[in-house]
Amino acid sequence: MSFSVATWNINSVRLRLPLVLDFLEKHTPDVLCLQETKCPDNQFPLKELCNAGYEHIAISGQKGYHGVATLSRRPMENTETIGFCDMGDCRHLSSVVQAGGKSIRIHNFYVPAGGDEPDVTINPKFAHKLNFLEEMRAVTADRGDGFSSILVGDLNIAPLENDVWSHKQMLKIVSHTPVETETLEDLRVKGGWSDLMRQVIPADQKIYTWWSYRAKDWDASDRGRRLDHVWGSKDLEPHMKELQVLRHARGWERPSDHVPVIARFDLD
Repeated sequence: MSFSVATWNINSVRLRLPLVLDFLEKHTPDVLCLQETKCPDNQFPLKELCNAGYEHIAISGQKGYHGVATLSRRPMENTETIGFCDMGDCRHLSSVVQAGGKSIRIHNFYVPAGGDEPDVTINPKFAHKLNFLEEMRAVTADRGDGFSSILVGDLNIAPLENDVWSHKQMLKIVSHTPVETETLEDLRVKGGWSDLMRQVIPADQKIYTWWSYRAKDWDASDRGRRLDHVWGSKDLEPHMKELQVLRHARGWERPSDHVPVIARFDLD
């Protein structure tokens, strides 16, 4: 059976609700994980999304900042949130869905961006980001309960050379500094996670999921980064069949600076 999970930093779910509804109608993922919803729970557009066929919704939001939401066409259970760095930020959700005879725990993450200066002595936002990553090590692919696992979201790090438009020019830019990329890859590997995007698109090819609002012509300059990720437990590797990065969504009217990423699985 086919099963699909999408991830999208929407940069305000209320502002871009028409884009979300259009995306859901055209692509119908089984699960959509949104980040940076910027919406308190009591103002989340539940009715509109339920009417779109996504009747199972988990939200963890706050006014003006951060926030994550997981929308599903399938029932969800065992919803959990993890607080990181004692900041009170809404940056994580996990829920379990049933598909193809598997119980799949889906983690939805929004990692701190880290500010502009990659120096913890002068930039507390960068220190927060690195501390957040260290605490992420506790989120492993195998919790010993027999469940499969998927981890998606805006991780705000482009770990590989071809995850950025220029590896050399980005080495001192937050999101691609060695301390970030090495830490993310180390926690991924030690946590038992597979980089499912790079299973489909080899590491010698470029992948971008984000283009800055600052670019006058984002498409022509194409200075992108892969900040959005799809990881999975090892048992899902043979089931990963297709990856879509909706680059054209960056050109939609009033777009997010991130585009949707869809992972499709063929489950026995």
